[in-house]
Amino acid sequence: MEYIEEALEKLKEWSRKLIELLLGPEMEPEAEPIPIPVEERGSGQYR
Repeated sequence: MEYIEEALEKLKEWSRKLIELLLGPEMEPEAEPIPIPVEERGSGQYR
């Protein structure tokens, strides 16, 4: 039984490597953008 489990682990490892080769490394979730305050034009200081 242990032999079968080792074989399954090897298959998982090989399939993971194959997928990485075909699709590239695992994508990390995209970081959320940080909101940056921007003054609107014409809001008034230099009129």
